[in-house]
Amino acid sequence: MPAPHQPIYRRHPIALFLAVVLALLVAAPFIDSSPGGRHLESLLATVVIAAAVPAVGGGRRSLIATAVLTAPIFFGYWFQLHRKEGTLYLVFIAVFLLFLGFVIGRLLYFIRQAPRVTSEVLSAGISIYLLMGLLWTAAYGLVARMVPGAFSNVSATAGRLQGFEALYFSFVTLTTVGYGDIGPVAPVARMLAMMESMTGTLYLAVLVSRLVSLHASAPPAEDLPPAGPGAISDGPS
Repeated sequence: MPAPHQPIYRRHPIALFLAVVLALLVAAPFIDSSPGGRHLESLLATVVIAAAVPAVGGGRRSLIATAVLTAPIFFGYWFQLHRKEGTLYLVFIAVFLLFLGFVIGRLLYFIRQAPRVTSEVLSAGISIYLLMGLLWTAAYGLVARMVPGAFSNVSATAGRLQGFEALYFSFVTLTTVGYGDIGPVAPVARMLAMMESMTGTLYLAVLVSRLVSLHASAPPAEDLPPAGPGAISDGPS
């Protein structure tokens, strides 16, 4: 286990990442209505991306992949702050989707390799679920820009699904609540909503099964290797 005197971002990097993601979700409705909402969104997104670096852990290949994906995201948020249109912004959303997929993959690998259930394993499991909601939020925003009228009952001022409305629709779909106030109309939008609801349900079932299996088969504490994302390698060479 990491030494107790180490800073929290080294002892509990995934728990810290989870806290940052939760802060982003809580702040989301206020970002849309705030005069400086775009600046606040960029600031919070920067903090989330920075917190993801120690959370994914791993070796050199993992750090290089993280750097390659985060660089254009920083550019997209800060240099495209007042211009959320055009091909460049669509490329930014696509790279952001890749980044979220990469972080989810690293956290899934961490849970798979973990020898026992710890606070970091639980934090990883919750983080993955929330990141799934963010990933589909970005995907819905991409579809809304490329396919006019892809969603019904969206805000009249926006004219399409974006911002907090996209986040709201994503999470009510992920949790299979489905209030019905916003609906997918275009075939690709319906396909994404269908895949998100199935993924959310299956993920929770598999996660609970994995945690129960880990808890039942955990070796004695003295026989365990160091825990934490830094102890997980990049995989087979």
